[in-house]
Amino acid sequence: MPKKPKDLVLVHGPSADGNGVNVLRARNQRLEVGTMHPLEHGRPIHGEVVKLTPRAETPMLFDAETEIEAPVSSSTRTEAASSSDTAELRGTSAGPAQVASDSYRKNWDTIWKRPSKGLAN
Repeated sequence: MPKKPKDLVLVHGPSADGNGVNVLRARNQRLEVGTMHPLEHGRPIHGEVVKLTPRAETPMLFDAETEIEAPVSSSTRTEAASSSDTAELRGTSAGPAQVASDSYRKNWDTIWKRPSKGLAN
């Protein structure tokens, strides 16, 4: 069985926005600098989803395991990709996001809701 390559993450401080942490990641014979944020229900994911396992000998050093790969960037796509292929690479359908917040629904009902039958015009 081949040995898995090491994938290590070192946490070195809070992020500028205060919601995440700055990290240094060593994988595939290179170093990467980045910011990690916790997953939040209903919020978009930017980058990879990573599972961290703490190392006993160093409190801020973690073994990392990629759970979900980062989406393919437009620079790495081939020009021959069709629009359906592009949507498949993004993991979404083509077109704008469809968002319906509570505020949106309330305003929709205010504008488009039909009046009750018992009310006079």
